[in-house]
Amino acid sequence: MRAQGLSEAAVWVLIGDAELDEGSNHEAIAYAGAVGLERLHAVVVDNASASHGRPGGIAARFEAAGWSTATVDGRDHQALYEAYTAPHPGRPRVVVARVEAKI
Repeated sequence: MRAQGLSEAAVWVLIGDAELDEGSNHEAIAYAGAVGLERLHAVVVDNASASHGRPGGIAARFEAAGWSTATVDGRDHQALYEAYTAPHPGRPRVVVARVEAKI
């Protein structure tokens, strides 16, 4: 992106909570936090479909790797906007959007 003059561009990744059961995602989370990829943003849709629980929740896993985190109601547009736009200098950002199945 820098070669195209887009050094200020942000990268956004959408992840389902069950995708966090894969080891390669944890390697990426650890690397991004360790090197401070502040232009990297991830949105994790948490609908409780993951097979492995995480002590402290999904955000705790990212925090342990050095990410800036927010957990919000995934249906609350204002909360999502505030979480997406919060400053996080020197750290990647993850927003965990909790959505419960409506029956």
